[in-house]
Amino acid sequence: MLRRILVPLYGLTLALATPAGAEVDAGLFTGDMAKMEALEPHAPAITTFLDPEGEVADLSMYRGEVVVLNFWATWCAPCREEMPSLQALQDEMGAGDLEVVTMAFGRHNPMAMEKFWADTGVTSLPLHLDPRSEMARAMGVRGLPHTLVLDREGRVVAQLIGTADWAAPETLALMDAYLAE
Repeated sequence: MLRRILVPLYGLTLALATPAGAEVDAGLFTGDMAKMEALEPHAPAITTFLDPEGEVADLSMYRGEVVVLNFWATWCAPCREEMPSLQALQDEMGAGDLEVVTMAFGRHNPMAMEKFWADTGVTSLPLHLDPRSEMARAMGVRGLPHTLVLDREGRVVAQLIGTADWAAPETLALMDAYLAE
């Protein structure tokens, strides 16, 4: 009798001890990716933004791809430091089913955004804008840079607050694992 109670209880304990949404091997969270926090998969409440032409766009346009969604600002020195590695991640893995999506939030002068791209060597990342910071607030952005990983269904599955080397071997291995899900 006791065994019939303890075995399911043990399974429940293991399930609760596993980080939410952590279908990816926890051993891959090394180097800068040790700062990555697995989250319970959830759909973002707000998914609209402005594209580079100022038209309303939606994250649903990336459905079917793993998205590395990076919130940044032109005045953010750590963002400036990190952006070349996000470009390198896009260059390395963007031809597949992974897309690096950059999102400036708040008020930004488009010319200052373009200068930021030129200064940091960004050549193919989008200049998306969340002008009222609605998406950033809804996604719980708490400092810059703040990067979220969305699965192929558009659900937020992980976040990393602060800078990271997005071109490091451990990052590429982790992104490969998200792609394999």
